[in-house]
Amino acid sequence: MKLVSYRLRDRACVGAVVDGRVVDLAPALKDLVDAPPGSAAPDMLGLLRAGARGVDAVAAYLARIGTTVHPALADVELLAPVPRPPKIVAIGRNYADHAAETGVKPFEAPRIIAKLPSSVAAPGSVVPRPEGVAKLDYEIELAVVIGRTAKRMRRADALSAVAGYTILDDVSAREFQFDVSPPQTTFAKSMDGFGPMGPWLVTRDEIPDPQDLRLRTWVGDELVQDGNTRDMLVDVAGLIEYISRYMTLESGDVIATGTPAGVGAFRKPPRYLRPGDRLRLEISRIGVLEHGIG
Repeated sequence: MKLVSYRLRDRACVGAVVDGRVVDLAPALKDLVDAPPGSAAPDMLGLLRAGARGVDAVAAYLARIGTTVHPALADVELLAPVPRPPKIVAIGRNYADHAAETGVKPFEAPRIIAKLPSSVAAPGSVVPRPEGVAKLDYEIELAVVIGRTAKRMRRADALSAVAGYTILDDVSAREFQFDVSPPQTTFAKSMDGFGPMGPWLVTRDEIPDPQDLRLRTWVGDELVQDGNTRDMLVDVAGLIEYISRYMTLESGDVIATGTPAGVGAFRKPPRYLRPGDRLRLEISRIGVLEHGIG
């Protein structure tokens, strides 16, 4: 399934994309999921926290209804699949080619970076370039959305904690990451709008092997990144095993699994983002995330 968070007529909803239309899942979840405070309908976090019961209820609902009466995908405003994740755990230099372009040897263990939830932005959004930031950069990442509480997961069982996958652009202000002492990497990656995510969450059953996905980024018409998740230094199962050894992963948490080579800071000459740039980020079996720079 492709699960979405969206807004229609000023109402925030959780839905499923079927045949180019968006099916509101509130009727399927009304007896399982409470609406968040201030809302009349359940949200993606509620669906994820319902676990297998929620997924089964959605699948049964979709199997018995038609879709022709539901709005077209183009007629709704997509939000990030998880508009405000409980936490985002980002992984630094997790592709061998990206580590090489930065001039460092692969790390012995995953490099953990916090990306604050307030940075998340919707697909199609325009990311504002903060005043005084000239080294604005892109990083396509496979984003892993956690479906259930995971603590001390064994590698063999780790993927069972995954609800699904989406795309995240780990936008970064390189001045704060590389040009100041001490480096402020979390700050560099957590400014407003620095986490475009989407367009939807593809459930785990649709992607049985997350280590066989092609990632590509275009800035305008220029292809700037072209990699594959098989080249991760630590794969998705290994990341969940490592992180959950020290930190409880909860429903709705996002793991941003790293980016392949080609980021702007290490191109020759560097290629930083400017107002008016349009980005297209594509991961096979998931789809396309687009956004602009303002």
